Amino acid sequence: MTQVYAEDGQAFPVTVIQAGPCVVVQRKSKEKDGYSAVQLGLVEARKVKRVTKAMKGHFDKASLPPCRVLREFRVADGDELKVGDKISVAEFAAGDAISVTGVSRGLGFQGVVKRHHFRGGAATHGSMFHRAPGSIGASAFPSRTLKGMRAGGHMGAERVTQRNLQVVRVDAQNNLLVVRGSVPGAGGAIVVIRKS
Repeated sequence: MTQVYAEDGQAFPVTVIQAGPCVVVQRKSKEKDGYSAVQLGLVEARKVKRVTKAMKGHFDKASLPPCRVLREFRVADGDELKVGDKISVAEFAAGDAISVTGVSRGLGFQGVVKRHHFRGGAATHGSMFHRAPGSIGASAFPSRTLKGMRAGGHMGAERVTQRNLQVVRVDAQNNLLVVRGSVPGAGGAIVVIRKS
């Protein structure tokens, strides 16, 4: 993340995303696969190591070098994308609204105050109830904790989609997309960008 300045001098936060280029590795059709989609591979500067024989065969069939990251996207039946076509940041323009999907930062085991915004108990007057969850169910009936009860547990590391983010700048030469606001995931994480 960084910040850019508007014409009136106001600063606002942005995230710089290295987006692609991506290449079409496989084309799925309604006749053969039951649905219409394209499989995109992220082209990276570094060479891919430890490619399995199955993946090597998959990329050899498309006459492409192996990619470490593959993602599939549904497309319309009449879409003209073919195997080997490149998709870059040139598809986007400043002012476009996009959705960014990624895996949020893992925060480990967290209590109810941080995880579910519980208020906690009194801090003084001899109170022994500070950050505990309180009652989690009746004792006589049903004599168990009901499913879905908000409790402490693993927080983060889940798929999150940030919708309607605005594209501020597009640098097609360096495959950079400057987006207003933050996107899910830690620095260097893989994200999926779609037009909203």
